[in-house]
Amino acid sequence: MAELLALFLGMVPSILMIVAPILIAAIGGMICERAGVVNIALEGLMAFGAMAAATSHRLLESPAGSYSVPLALILGAAIGGIFSLVHAFASITLKADQVISGTGLNLLANGLTVFFCQIIFQQERSQPFKLGMMPLPWLGGVYPTALIALGILIASWYGLYKRPWGLRLRSCGEHPQAAASAGIDVIRIRYMAVLISGILAGLAGACLVLTQTIQYTVTTINGKGFIALAAVSFGRWLPLGVLGSSLLFGTSVALAVYIINIDFLKFLPPEFFNILPYAITLITLVFFSGKDYAPRASGQPYEKG
Repeated sequence: MAELLALFLGMVPSILMIVAPILIAAIGGMICERAGVVNIALEGLMAFGAMAAATSHRLLESPAGSYSVPLALILGAAIGGIFSLVHAFASITLKADQVISGTGLNLLANGLTVFFCQIIFQQERSQPFKLGMMPLPWLGGVYPTALIALGILIASWYGLYKRPWGLRLRSCGEHPQAAASAGIDVIRIRYMAVLISGILAGLAGACLVLTQTIQYTVTTINGKGFIALAAVSFGRWLPLGVLGSSLLFGTSVALAVYIINIDFLKFLPPEFFNILPYAITLITLVFFSGKDYAPRASGQPYEKG
C-alpha cells in the first residue's frame, strides 16, 4: 500500500501535465456548446495550435531565448482562433450541419499541418526543439500549464455565471429566439463563443506539445480533443463538472504510462494499458452522461423570426 501511495504521489505532476490541455480544450468546448454550437473540431484546432507552437518555438528558441515559450503559446492560441472561424462561418452563417463542419476541420488539420511542416522543415513533422516548457520547482515540479488551466477555469466560471455576458451566452444555447426577442445578437454571441473555443483549443494544443513532447507530429494530439469533448458531456456542461471529468480522463491517460510499474499488473499486455484511457472515456459516457443536461438549442442552427 505504501508503495502504491508513493507511486501515485509521484504521478501527480504528470497527471496535472496531462490534465491541463484536456481541461483547457474542454472549457472551450463547454463555452461553445453553452452558446448553442457543437464544436467537434477541438481535435483539429488543438493540432493547429500544437503545430504553430512547436514551429514558432523551434524557430525562435535561439534568438528569443526564454521568451519563445510564451510567444509559442500566444501564437498557438491565435492560430486556433483563426481556424475556428471556418467552423463558425459554416455552422452559424451558412447553417451547415455542425458535426459535419467540425469533422471537416479535423480532416483539414490532419493534412494541412503536415503540409506546413513539409514547407517549413522539408519533412512531415517539425524539427525537435532543445527545451520545452520547464516545471516549477517551488510547486513540486508541476508545469505552469496547470496554473494556466486553473486560471481559465475560474475565469470561465466567473464569466458564465457572474457577468451579464455569460447570461446572454447561456440564453443563446437554451432558447435563441427568446434571447433575440430580448435584444441579444445571437449570431454575434455564437461567433464569439466559437472564437473563444478555438483560442482555448489552440492554447491547449500548444500546452501539450511544449510539455509532453519535443516536436509536432500528426499523432501528437492523439485523441485528446475527443477526450475533451467527452469531458464536456460527462461534466454536464458545468465548469466544476468539466474539471472533475478532465481529472478523471487525464488520470486514466497517466495511468496508462505509469501502471506498468506496478508489479502485480505486469502480466497484462501493453495494449491493455494503451486502450485504458479511451475505454474509461466510453464507459463513463455510457453510464453517467445524459442529454437532459445539454443546452436545449445545442447543435441547432439559429433561424431568425
